Amino acid sequence: MRLVILDNYDLASEWAAKYICNRIIQFKPGQDRYFTLGLPTGLPRNHPESYHSYMWNNFFKHIDIDPNNAHILDGNAADLQAECDAFERKIKEAGGIDLFVGGIGPDGHIAFNEPGSSLVSRTRLKTLAMDTILANAKYFDGDLSKVPTMALTVGVGTVMDAREVMILITGAHKAFALYKAIEEGVNHMWTVSAFQQHPRTIFVCDEDATLELRVKTVKYFKGLMHVHNKLVDPLYSMKEGN
Repeated sequence: MRLVILDNYDLASEWAAKYICNRIIQFKPGQDRYFTLGLPTGLPRNHPESYHSYMWNNFFKHIDIDPNNAHILDGNAADLQAECDAFERKIKEAGGIDLFVGGIGPDGHIAFNEPGSSLVSRTRLKTLAMDTILANAKYFDGDLSKVPTMALTVGVGTVMDAREVMILITGAHKAFALYKAIEEGVNHMWTVSAFQQHPRTIFVCDEDATLELRVKTVKYFKGLMHVHNKLVDPLYSMKEGN
């Protein structure tokens, strides 16, 4: 397990972006290789706060991805269980997930695997915790009645099957969750802790997120930054990757 600690949010974001860029180039994505993400139910694909809209407006439309290679769970499918089963099947048919990138909530949930979720769970319909609903209310003008209360999400087990997992954790409000993820044992009440048992997990955080960690832990991982920085320097280009 790697823990990469940067001074602030911007530097953490930049380091993660460079790492993802290098991994995409090394992976050589194509027609049968694509990104995945959980999608809250009850929101049309063109709703400004749907994850479909979010991903297209903030990422996909800025890169040269073929829309046919972007597979996002449909929270408005007629049969949600069938949608989840089909999603798992697509992942398997594509050869599995090479790199899963995600963040966590202050309660340590990964994707929408809220506290108490099974650590071997698969893609499914999940009821959202009130903390998650409250956190998402800012995207709906603070109106809780507009916030989805359920979501389709990849399971912890689905993510654990990925060949590599990157978790982004920034801000003091997520410091206790990082502590639970790094320094305490595996616990389904803190689903991010499951990735202690993944062979290739990389946590990327800023200084504020380390506030609950022991000084010895922070010092140890900071001492490895010269190794971690070799993962993003040099920064590859598509021309070099082909």
